[in-house]
Amino acid sequence: MSLFWLFVGQLGSIETMSTSKKVITREEWEKKLSDVKIRKEDMNKLVMNFLATEGYVEAAEKFRMESGTEPDIDLATITDRMAVKKAVQCGNVQDAIEKVNDLNPEILDTNPQLFFHLQQQKLIELIRNGKVEEALEFAQDELAPRGEENQSFLEELERTVALLAFEDVSNCPVGELLDISQRLKTASEVNAAILTSQSHEKDPKLPSLLKMLIWAQHQLDEKAVYPHINDLSTAMLEDPPL
Repeated sequence: MSLFWLFVGQLGSIETMSTSKKVITREEWEKKLSDVKIRKEDMNKLVMNFLATEGYVEAAEKFRMESGTEPDIDLATITDRMAVKKAVQCGNVQDAIEKVNDLNPEILDTNPQLFFHLQQQKLIELIRNGKVEEALEFAQDELAPRGEENQSFLEELERTVALLAFEDVSNCPVGELLDISQRLKTASEVNAAILTSQSHEKDPKLPSLLKMLIWAQHQLDEKAVYPHINDLSTAMLEDPPL
């Protein structure tokens, strides 16, 4: 992430001008970038942290063998965590709940919000599969009592049940609950909870660094014109408009 440290350095060295911004050419920018030294070991640790936290077991094992970088997480524990995540992503919520309890019953016992979201996801899957009566019964028996104890739970329950009022969910204002992204959101929440229970960081470092990179770039925009990274997936520098 040499670019991030370059941005930080530039923020401290460029004084804000009242009438114009300092212009940094691509040649100057690339020279400054080449002067920022990042150890290969640190980059390898960053990659391994992402692979292990996100659960890419095979990739993490291969990267360990090729780079000699040891993960902070026991790779053997990732398999069970990924089985839970995959179950949620496939809509098998009850199976996911059982797997979580097999790993550590305290995870759901001590996290009522996570348990509610899993139950909410189960309700969504019942609605998705057209099991209207079962969905209404499940909502009344399992979710409504929790909604009575927590206003935010009640609001989420009402949004979910609203799906039943529309035959065509494309016209439903809460139709996004049936999107795959909702499953992924719940799966990520479960994944984070399991990591926390195992005394690991719940989020990989790489996305946070990318957010810091974007923030630093926005801050520098106020002081200078310089080559930008507009597409993080390629990290290609684009010449500044002159």
